[in-house]
Amino acid sequence: MNPRSLFEPAAPAAAAQVVRLASLDDAGAFRDAARRLLLQQVPPEGVQWLEPQAADLFIPAAGSAADAAEAMRLDAANGPALKLPAAFVELCQHAALHADPGRHALLYRLAWRLLHEPGLRADPLDADWMQVQRMARAVRRDMHKMTAFVRFRPLPAPTDDDWRITHVAWFEPVHHTLRATAPFFARRFAQMPWAILTPEASARWDGRRLAFGPGARRDEAPGPDAAEQLWLTYYESIFNPARLKLTMMRKEMPRRYWKNLPEAALIQPLAARAAERGARMVAQGGTEPVRRRPLASLALRIEPPPPVTDAAAAPATLAELGQALSRCRACPIGQHATQAVAGEGAPGARLMLVGEQPGDQEDLQGRPFVGPAGQLLDRALAQLGWPRQALYLTNAVKHFKFEPRGKRRMHKTAGQREAAACGPWLEHEIALVRPAALVALGATAARALLGRPVAVTEARGQWLPRFDGLPVLVTLHPAALLRGDAELEDAFAAWAADLARATEHLAA
Repeated sequence: MNPRSLFEPAAPAAAAQVVRLASLDDAGAFRDAARRLLLQQVPPEGVQWLEPQAADLFIPAAGSAADAAEAMRLDAANGPALKLPAAFVELCQHAALHADPGRHALLYRLAWRLLHEPGLRADPLDADWMQVQRMARAVRRDMHKMTAFVRFRPLPAPTDDDWRITHVAWFEPVHHTLRATAPFFARRFAQMPWAILTPEASARWDGRRLAFGPGARRDEAPGPDAAEQLWLTYYESIFNPARLKLTMMRKEMPRRYWKNLPEAALIQPLAARAAERGARMVAQGGTEPVRRRPLASLALRIEPPPPVTDAAAAPATLAELGQALSRCRACPIGQHATQAVAGEGAPGARLMLVGEQPGDQEDLQGRPFVGPAGQLLDRALAQLGWPRQALYLTNAVKHFKFEPRGKRRMHKTAGQREAAACGPWLEHEIALVRPAALVALGATAARALLGRPVAVTEARGQWLPRFDGLPVLVTLHPAALLRGDAELEDAFAAWAADLARATEHLAA
């Protein structure tokens, strides 16, 4: 330090620039003013930010707001770009609306530091950064609460001015958020001319344009109407004491908003009676839900199958059973198949072979086991010496379930519900044919006949008893041989050996 400087008179301090914004919620005017000052290299201590209508006898009067705003816009349009982080610019949009009178000084100080302290951009724990973020969060929360807690009330008659307002709401925001939140209501109530009154400012919408004006008093807003009483009745009726959480409710609906919410008057009495109402609900017990099958469309409307337990309505012959099957819509498969495929064979057949479902050829011809799997079955029957006409052949599922791939219809395994819907038809076939034994070809058939899941690869070749005493021989479906990885001839020989165990029932 130069010793002589101690005796030299200090240089006069530069007069602080005064910025008086036109309104409390004009974030755009603050942005333009801050940009102009940053371009002029004015440090934070050289700026004094004033709220609208604020006065200080020791500060020289500033120019008119219109002149200052115009100068700011010209500077912003012609000046160089300021390289501020995008996150800071976004935070400014909300933090500038905070109710803290020192918000503008804080934002300008942080903008100055970001331009002159490069390391600050990577310091999330900086005090200024954290304070601006807290302000922005508080403003966003206040905007959200405004969208949730504004309650419009109808006027007895529309206003006589050009706006023709029909509904008015009174709200008391914590921060300067009316201008930023009003566009939400313009979109939400686009066809309703409305006004929102706050102590600080007001907003009006006539269906085409949005305008802002001065603040208002609480008594200038309309009082309750008949529709509000209806709303209170509904609010009280849906109150669930079992889900009452007062701490969480106060967090989502702070008490500061209660005085302007009609339903707030019901909260205390409803909460006081919650324990008593909850005890009554427990004492009443539960109600049995009504099970309904959802309908995807009218095209998939489900008609219940005829009750096979009703002897008077049940088909008396296999021919009548086939006709009834063609009308069945107990599951969606029947809507897409060509036709229902009933069993084939004579009543009194000693052995009934049950497969999974019709295939593509069976669906087209209306007969069971006529496709590739049926041809393999015919080969086994010939080898065993079983005349086909001495058997009864059918399937657990009576319609072809498929998945279209180009021009082909690829087999798709029926679900448990679809197989269960066909269960009464299969049981009625068994009752009409009255076989001495059953052969389950595949897992779907085994489950339909035995009423439980069966591991076919483990149970194949074994006789398992049914609930009615009929023996069921479990083995593979012939289609499984065609899809298997093993040598077809070896697999066919093992499968034919399984079938051979039923010969004694056929010959009896």
